[in-house]
Amino acid sequence: MQNFLDPAILFFVFGIAAGLLRSNLEIPPQIAKFLSLYLLMALGLKGGFALAASGLSPAIAASLLASVIMAFVVPVLGYAFLKNRVPKFDAAAVAASYGSVSAVTFVTAMQYAETQQVAVGGHMAVAMVLMESPAIIVAIVLANMLRREHAAGAQDVRLTPQGTVVATAGPGAPGTSIRDVLHESLTNGTHLLLLASLAIGFLSGEAGKEVMKPFSADLFKGMLAFFLLDMGLVVAKNLRDARGKAPVLLLYAIVSPFVHAAIALLLAIVLGLSVGDAGLLMVLSASASYIVVPAVLRYAVPEANPSVYLGLPIGVTFPINLLVGIPLYMAAAERFIG
Repeated sequence: MQNFLDPAILFFVFGIAAGLLRSNLEIPPQIAKFLSLYLLMALGLKGGFALAASGLSPAIAASLLASVIMAFVVPVLGYAFLKNRVPKFDAAAVAASYGSVSAVTFVTAMQYAETQQVAVGGHMAVAMVLMESPAIIVAIVLANMLRREHAAGAQDVRLTPQGTVVATAGPGAPGTSIRDVLHESLTNGTHLLLLASLAIGFLSGEAGKEVMKPFSADLFKGMLAFFLLDMGLVVAKNLRDARGKAPVLLLYAIVSPFVHAAIALLLAIVLGLSVGDAGLLMVLSASASYIVVPAVLRYAVPEANPSVYLGLPIGVTFPINLLVGIPLYMAAAERFIG
């Protein structure tokens, strides 16, 4: 209940309500983009400062290993569940979105942990960065396999400019280069900003932390509340799209976050992670990307329906994690590890 009374969460709920009421309230796109960039920069700096203070220890290495494992496990499980229930390209794209992470969900979880006085490591921001790309790699490999199957077993009939009907290999048969797509992902502006902020925070250490405190700490909560207001408005728009999706996709969007979080908790117990790291690992594993991965998938898997792999993460999974998931995951980590 305490999570619902947090001002940032209340602004998020208000944004959803205003959107559903079709209010003309809106955050100008450029301001929304600035808020997103600010949160990523502040998060990266916080992570870098904390990592500079703690250094790289076996416990930190275990947390980073767990994040990489989950980044591969989640999309593989998602594709296995969806491949025979929805079009396979859609299954691969949705699996990639849910295998990656939501930076906003993670930022909110970090703020929640601080409010609850749960010690969290700045290295978990590094874990978030590490979890971005594996799911994209899995999706590309799956999509290329599907294209080869289409090329071998089915042909696509096309009309040449001269009006002649010809049979060609299936769509995208040559496949998509993993190198090209990884370059697209890793050079994405938001991704680069987060990496640079981590590095700058790490290099500047305690002195940098003191200098940047008014920017990266004092303003953080207010900026997060403003951004979540905008996210609430966006969620309200995507809820209408999500209602028209196949029931199995809606079921996956609702249930899978809790399944992924449970797997992450088991892994955290096996590897001996701390309560804070385990809780954040659960949050990362339960979240789904609706910014970086969808942008890459439009290029890497053009056969997939964007409204599916974009609408479900932001219209269904994001609000579930923000309103219910984060406090539940943290409580579960405290219960089974603390």
